[in-house]
Amino acid sequence: MAKVLVAVAVVVGAALAASAIFAGPDKRGATVRHFTVKSLLVGRSLREIGVVPAGVSAGERRPLLVFLHGRGGGPGSLLSDEFYAGLAKLGKRAPVVVALDGGDHSYWHDRHGGRWGTYVLREAIPAAVRRLPVDPRRVAIGGISMGGYGAFEVARHARRGRFCAVGGHSPAFWLSAGQTAPGAFDDAADFRRHDVYRYVRSHRRPYGSARLWIDRGNRDPFSPYDAAVVRALRARGARLTSHVWRGSHTGAYWRSHMARYLRFYAGALARCQGS
Repeated sequence: MAKVLVAVAVVVGAALAASAIFAGPDKRGATVRHFTVKSLLVGRSLREIGVVPAGVSAGERRPLLVFLHGRGGGPGSLLSDEFYAGLAKLGKRAPVVVALDGGDHSYWHDRHGGRWGTYVLREAIPAAVRRLPVDPRRVAIGGISMGGYGAFEVARHARRGRFCAVGGHSPAFWLSAGQTAPGAFDDAADFRRHDVYRYVRSHRRPYGSARLWIDRGNRDPFSPYDAAVVRALRARGARLTSHVWRGSHTGAYWRSHMARYLRFYAGALARCQGS
């Protein structure tokens, strides 16, 4: 009988572990809302994910964090256990988060395959404001890899003061068209139109009063390019926080720092008057 009970316990334990895996990360009381944007600018339906942190009361409006995923990912790829844990730790300072769909390799800019940057500003963010309990005057934008580049690219086309903060986590910056990955841009002319590095070098306080963040791993292949953008931002008077931590261009690196990312956005949004 004892052996049977042990065997049953093992089976039940394995089943519970498997169910936990398939159920996804522990959301710590957050509510997840899925919605679709039928984009005229991109020409397809795009699935977005809104995350409302625990403790949002009826009628309350929280700041909004717009989060952009990396190449080959999707909005759900950002919503790890570390994400929900970091959001929960913020308590009343936790923003509502919307993770947007940027396709496989849009690089979040207007190009032949669709006006992806304009879609973020004119379709996706307004749709999130309509569906989620957010304060539209206090918005931050950030992203990972392709999404980190995209956050800085989208923000430079927005009106001044639109974003309280802009963040790039191992952002996929390049300094010339010849350095870019296949599919990231249509051609050299497309790169020149959306060259964040050139924009930063040619503008004083290129992102206005927005608080900026760039981090990267010390073994990240983008590190030399990101370092050049960091130097240019500092030379132009940007309000920048920058970190170099141990690690490479991997999910493990980003997950390990997710709580720090969320604290940065929450702090910037708390200090922002919005517009």
